[in-house]
Amino acid sequence: MRPRPLVVFDRLDLLEWQFCQRVSRLSLYRPWRMTLQAASRLGDWPVWVLLILAQPWLQPDGAWRVLQYTLIASVAIAIYRLVKTRLCRERPYITYRSGIQCNAPARDRYSFPSGHTMHAVMFSVLVAAHTPWLLPVVIPLSVLIAISRVGLGLHYTSDVIAGAAMGYGFALLSLYLMG
Repeated sequence: MRPRPLVVFDRLDLLEWQFCQRVSRLSLYRPWRMTLQAASRLGDWPVWVLLILAQPWLQPDGAWRVLQYTLIASVAIAIYRLVKTRLCRERPYITYRSGIQCNAPARDRYSFPSGHTMHAVMFSVLVAAHTPWLLPVVIPLSVLIAISRVGLGLHYTSDVIAGAAMGYGFALLSLYLMG
């Protein structure tokens, strides 16, 4: 038996589907679709793992930052998966099969919240606190990752907003507890 999503998601789906449909139609343009797919793939894990592993070369207390970033990313993933598997909001391309096309592989059936956006915002805040000179690279990439999730038909806008809020909260928690 499939878990039943919250009623609030049914209402949000109706409010957001037209916007998501318009945004995902932009993916018909091959260069834009390829850009979104590349951003989404980078947001899977490679760019964040490289950022974590590069910390010893980026700042004096880099070894400590490797531990800090790894711990908060692990906590974030655990809580994110718990939320995602309990709330069970289906992805827009599943809910609106004829109106929204999926332009990238989805790992699972559910969309709320956006884990890609959560990590992008979380690492952007940590970069702002520890290596702000990297922000001209990290901020545009993070924005593109967030846009890619809606543009590829994988998430609703509210999923991306929720993921961003979670990422911001995890980053602040990390900064508060570990500096």
